[in-house]
Amino acid sequence: MAKSQQTFNKKERDKKKRKKKQDKIERREQRKQEKAEKGKLSFEDQIMYMDENGNLSPTPPDPTKKKVIKVEDIKLGVPQFTRPSMDIVRRGKVKFFNSEKGYGFLTDKETKESIFVHMNDCYDDIKENHIVTFEIGSGPRGPKAVNVVQVK
Repeated sequence: MAKSQQTFNKKERDKKKRKKKQDKIERREQRKQEKAEKGKLSFEDQIMYMDENGNLSPTPPDPTKKKVIKVEDIKLGVPQFTRPSMDIVRRGKVKFFNSEKGYGFLTDKETKESIFVHMNDCYDDIKENHIVTFEIGSGPRGPKAVNVVQVK
């Protein structure tokens, strides 16, 4: 009788390769089945509802919380900006002024808001705690005081 050309180790390696290949095929089939099961969701399971805050949820909204909006109440576009009617010339107090750098801040007496002032917009030399009159102008970063005059 003739001996086989394959040794025991070769047979074992071939057996392992075939088993590995078979396992890979089984895993691929299992993934295909799982994908198919995920795709079989019913239409009701796929529907999402939006709540009053704009968040998606799987439960339908409560019909008792429904708000009725009249068509007349809807306004399209940007509303026009109207400034509050105040005196054109305002009074205030110098909160901070740095004469070396040439800028500072005023506090409006009526609104108590802080307003930027530059030394180019001042007619008089001003210092901290001086009472001044000024007008509101528009600067690159917001409102600024113009025509600043010290009240004597």
